[in-house]
Amino acid sequence: MAPSFLSFVSLYGIYLRRCFATSGLTSQFIDIDDHTTIHLWAPNPDHQTPQQQKPSLLLLHGFGPSAMWQWRRQAQFFSPHFHVYVPDLVFFGDSTTKSKERSEVFQAVSMGQLMEKLQVKKYHVMGTSYGGFVAYHMAKLWPEKVEKVVIASSGVNMRKADNMELLQRANVENVEEIMLPETATQLRTLTRLAISRRFTMVPDFFWKDVINQLYSENRNEKLQLLKGITLLAGDDSCKLPPLQQDVLIVWGDKDQIFPLKMAYELKELTGKKTRLEIIQNTSHVPQIENSTRFNNIVKNFLCGSS
Repeated sequence: MAPSFLSFVSLYGIYLRRCFATSGLTSQFIDIDDHTTIHLWAPNPDHQTPQQQKPSLLLLHGFGPSAMWQWRRQAQFFSPHFHVYVPDLVFFGDSTTKSKERSEVFQAVSMGQLMEKLQVKKYHVMGTSYGGFVAYHMAKLWPEKVEKVVIASSGVNMRKADNMELLQRANVENVEEIMLPETATQLRTLTRLAISRRFTMVPDFFWKDVINQLYSENRNEKLQLLKGITLLAGDDSCKLPPLQQDVLIVWGDKDQIFPLKMAYELKELTGKKTRLEIIQNTSHVPQIENSTRFNNIVKNFLCGSS
């Protein structure tokens, strides 16, 4: 592995931390109980005054690198309008636990405890991909606290058949070969499925740097998280309880992780208060590929009347 001072990923990480800091967010560690510590980017509590009456927005990242790699453009955009909280989910970034729990329900409970520790009584929640699973459970568990819900590129309605189709598209045998890449070839496959742009000229040493810097830590625990997902339906029917909140679903039309057909079905399952927005020419990460369009769609939803 190249020294960190020669690593593009390390250098870009410095830039990302600066972006979060200039957005008024600070890196914090919160012990939510005796077992679990959550790292997050959040407003500096010493700089907040009672006059700062802004709504709160919780951003939940997907499976992959830590939160700052997935939500940079949203942290910058939404911070002037919301108190923005950007945690690393358990076993991502610097969030850790001694608990043996590994489900997305455990992640949701942990995030709920985090917001309680931060004394945030009501908040909107936005989750992308795996973070959308967590956001769904939070909305279901705390309808009195979670106000509006944004689910982006998240196959909350995923069945085992959908999982098998994903493996076929990727030409692999196990989902961890996609979500937890160990080789440049596997990371290229993930990128091909998740991003509409092609990166054919990127050399292997760059992909290996990304893997070493962003995918190597807590690999066994993350594998357990993949196997611990409870929402994965075992048959051809998906019985997903609808949510009480207003829900916005945002999807890229070229998503090959969770194809667009899943977005239409999810809209029907989550209830009559759900609306769907499709962003053209984007894949699994529309918040990165077309952040301007994504951010404006979400802001209009969160700031509009029910």
